[in-house]
Amino acid sequence: MKNLLKLLILLSLVSCSSFPNQDIVGKGFPSVSGKALDGKEWSIPEDFKGEMTLLLVGFRHKSQFDIDRWFIGLDMKKATIPTFEAPTIKGMFPQMFSTMIDEGMKKGIPKPIWKGVITIYEDGSKVQEFLGNVNPRSARVILLGKDGKVLFFHDTGFSVPALNRLLEKYKKGT
Repeated sequence: MKNLLKLLILLSLVSCSSFPNQDIVGKGFPSVSGKALDGKEWSIPEDFKGEMTLLLVGFRHKSQFDIDRWFIGLDMKKATIPTFEAPTIKGMFPQMFSTMIDEGMKKGIPKPIWKGVITIYEDGSKVQEFLGNVNPRSARVILLGKDGKVLFFHDTGFSVPALNRLLEKYKKGT
């Protein structure tokens, strides 16, 4: 596990171009592909059309702390939003080591949860450019509407007021 963390740190330094954070509410999420840890291939947002879906996107290993707080908050509020975690790593080197990175993640994630973790490698740069990757430790919290457009976006770390705004937006459905 230590070697995997060292590799992730090295890879993140190698592929560290910066994109300014964006206001993406109302925009259509770009078409990207990913693969869940259980092996299922996903096309985002196409596979989520017709249902509001929450994406918790992380760019760095340390994003996991923020993502976990969102999951805990959603659970405590008894939220029923279909939610997916999307580790998103850009660059050629992470793509080359994607199998090893995914296997490392599987060691720390219970198997029943694998279907909800969609790793994005090939389109990682597209996602980071769309969302912005300044302050990469904070998760990018994206509520997609039934049409694939962004209804809610938050990128400054978990807070209860942000969680309440997300849940209110989900409840309204627009």
